[in-house]
Amino acid sequence: MGSFLVKLIVNAAALWVTTLIVAGVRVEAYAPDTVALVLTYLLIALIFGVVNGVVGGFVRIVAFPLYVLTLGLVSFIVNGLLLLLVAWISGPLGFGLVIDGFWWGVLGAFVLGVFSWLFGLLVRPLNNSSS
Repeated sequence: MGSFLVKLIVNAAALWVTTLIVAGVRVEAYAPDTVALVLTYLLIALIFGVVNGVVGGFVRIVAFPLYVLTLGLVSFIVNGLLLLLVAWISGPLGFGLVIDGFWWGVLGAFVLGVFSWLFGLLVRPLNNSSS
């Protein structure tokens, strides 16, 4: 459970940094206060985790030949489409992720992936084994 919460917080923080860097990606909260904004980032990170785990896994298996043919470059398109799916799911809820277009989604997914990886490195427990 602790690992899940850490990953959720890391993804929410990476999403926050992504919205600061990428002009076409933003988060709209239901209320303008800080608590609502933090909860919105956490909920969007949760939706992104579910979409990435369920839909993303299936798409990556089905599109494996395209990954091989493009040397993995199609992963940028797939991740951008998954981010657009998260925006589409969270939109009707009255809060959520707003992406201005397909290429903003691709750029946002790339930046989100980079910062999720970086923040994941920062919070990874250090292995102090003496062997």
